[in-house]
Amino acid sequence: MKRQIIKIVEEKCTGCAACIPGCPEGALQIIDGKARLVSDLFCDGLGACLGTCPEGAIEVEEREAEPYNEAIVMENIIAAGENTIKAHLHHLKSHGEMTYYNQAVAILKEQGFDIDDLTKEETMACGCPGTHARKIEQGENTPEHSGDVQSQLRQWPVQLTLLNPAAEYFENADLLISADCVPYAFGDFHRRFLKGKVVITFCPKLDADLERYIDKLSQIFTLHRINSVTIVRMEVPCCGGTEILLQRALERAGKMHFVKVNVISVDGKII
Repeated sequence: MKRQIIKIVEEKCTGCAACIPGCPEGALQIIDGKARLVSDLFCDGLGACLGTCPEGAIEVEEREAEPYNEAIVMENIIAAGENTIKAHLHHLKSHGEMTYYNQAVAILKEQGFDIDDLTKEETMACGCPGTHARKIEQGENTPEHSGDVQSQLRQWPVQLTLLNPAAEYFENADLLISADCVPYAFGDFHRRFLKGKVVITFCPKLDADLERYIDKLSQIFTLHRINSVTIVRMEVPCCGGTEILLQRALERAGKMHFVKVNVISVDGKII
């Protein structure tokens, strides 16, 4: 299958091993003086190790790779001890990977671990700061410079890959699901569509793991009361996948919702 996975840029890697603690799953090892991805099965592709490399030698690429396997990963995690178990659980939860998180918890329960102790919320240096859920308060102040347009963004992150379905800003939200290209094609995107809404953005054609997207969206509808749902997508046929993914997510969550759909032409007009 094609999916996102870690790539080591060998000419940049100095073998310093700074990335190793950032991968509790055990996908990275130092071999022959360089960091190596030792198994596709161990790498979830979320990129928690990206910010740990001082040389910028770690990237995320999309390629054919074996599916990530939580059961195999947990064998290494458990063998590494309690702190690694906690780091792994925190890593999964902070990235919103609740399916893998629940699989890990089930495995730990089977082996007699104290789940309450292992899942206590603690401040941990794990993952990219850019993935941490954050609510943004938009004030009514005049922009500092004449001609500036104030952003209407109310939360971070916005990409579905990085979103945590349990984030509190989803509760009682007016949800905007936007295809990636829309804000570039439609010049008044912030005022016309984004204002007052929590946004989720993705590309139904180019993004690899659409099944994971369906799962994440269904968790959002399962965990939260959503007030309204608006889709804004491009006119090109492949962008219709935005509506299909949302419908499958609602079906999986056992929810029914009226969805307002806006279609934008390639020359930036509402159709």
